[in-house]
Amino acid sequence: MLWHNSIVPVTRRNQVAKKGSAPARRSPCPVACSLDIFGDRWTLLIVRDLFFGRARFKDFTASPEGIPTNILADRLVRLLAHGVVEQIPAEDGTKRLAYRLTEKGKSLGSVLKAVRDWGLAWDKSTRVQLKPGT
Repeated sequence: MLWHNSIVPVTRRNQVAKKGSAPARRSPCPVACSLDIFGDRWTLLIVRDLFFGRARFKDFTASPEGIPTNILADRLVRLLAHGVVEQIPAEDGTKRLAYRLTEKGKSLGSVLKAVRDWGLAWDKSTRVQLKPGT
């Protein structure tokens, strides 16, 4: 099995992280740790939108999936905390901030492609979206 050696029993379930420390992990399993960052129904869609060129909060809310603003704010904070995205000044010169993928975030491109390819192969109702809104 590909990840057999990385699966370890959970021994400290419900451990709470101290303020200012790294979040508590369910286990040291790399699959579990990765899913703690982007394993919900919204986070990879935000990363997808960043790859599509969206950068501002309002851009993400315009996505067809209709992410609620409170969830969007929470996921952006999580992505910032884990170094997947960074905040930058908006290109329009306003005081508002925008987001962009870090190198760590850009490395999720292969994950998105694998999920896309899986969906295309196994769910015939899916299609590739070449540009946002198409």
